[in-house]
Amino acid sequence: MAAGGEQSNYFVREIEKNDGSILKVKQCYMGDVGCVVWDAAIVLAKYLETKQFYEPPAGVNVWADSRVLELGAGTGAVGLMAATLGAEVTVTDLEDLQTLLRVNIKENQTLISSGSITAKVLKWGEDVSDFLPPPHYVLMADCIYYEQSIAPLVETLKLLAGPETCIICCYEQRTEGVNPTVERQFFELLEKNFNCEEIHSGKQDPEFSSPDIHILHIRRKV
Repeated sequence: MAAGGEQSNYFVREIEKNDGSILKVKQCYMGDVGCVVWDAAIVLAKYLETKQFYEPPAGVNVWADSRVLELGAGTGAVGLMAATLGAEVTVTDLEDLQTLLRVNIKENQTLISSGSITAKVLKWGEDVSDFLPPPHYVLMADCIYYEQSIAPLVETLKLLAGPETCIICCYEQRTEGVNPTVERQFFELLEKNFNCEEIHSGKQDPEFSSPDIHILHIRRKV
């Protein structure tokens, strides 16, 4: 636990990597949904380490030199994992999350050797020219929750994604309140321009997966 002065605003969530090193992700005691590490972020972060993406003894590392952009990064946990695996990462969120993102980048800088990570403001639905050419990967964990943000989010995906871009979306399926409606609206809008492939649990991290947390690969329709 952090204690004293500015540190008291934060508490730490540790994410152990497959090589035994530990990402230390600070969360805020007070704040909106972006201030904590949600389970879907852990599941997605660990998915990036699975053998299909990253198996150094076999010479496999799709993250090396890949340009990666995380949407709705919050604490930056997913983007930080990608950066430690060698990706050139930009983590994005609203202005009020930038301090937390910068704190976590600084906290984990020693784990990032061949990759890089930068935090920038990106409001969904607005200009994305600063983030082009299209990234190789767009990462998003638990971004499907506010009804009013669905159309801007899909618009941002349309603006960002090139023909080779793979969007990896991880979300926790929630059955209460407006959540099922919001999810349905997101996928109805998305499917006008994108194809979605759900990733079987057998391809996910065996320890960090859950029946109610889904991982999708999303690509622009040809």
